[in-house]
Amino acid sequence: MDAVCSLPTLDSLRQYVHHTLCSHDGLDPEQTPLCEQLLVRSHRVCGMQFEIRGPRHVYTQAIWAGEENRILFYDSLGQRFAQTVLSEAPDPRQLAVTR
Repeated sequence: MDAVCSLPTLDSLRQYVHHTLCSHDGLDPEQTPLCEQLLVRSHRVCGMQFEIRGPRHVYTQAIWAGEENRILFYDSLGQRFAQTVLSEAPDPRQLAVTR
């Protein structure tokens, strides 16, 4: 069953993704930086990609599909381990303006 969350701001979205990725691999969020980049389709922002890199070649990532209002989480093997449906989320079109 998918989790459902309300993450109305970009900061709340970042925190949720960071916590979920770190929890999956037992990493300390204070010691594990979160990297991110905008995803663009047809010259417009449609979401974001997040990743963390930990010890032992741990590389975990999440994709926020802004137009679909969901976050997909992937482990180091590329296997999806979770999905979160967003009842409220930032507008991805506004990200290009604020960055």
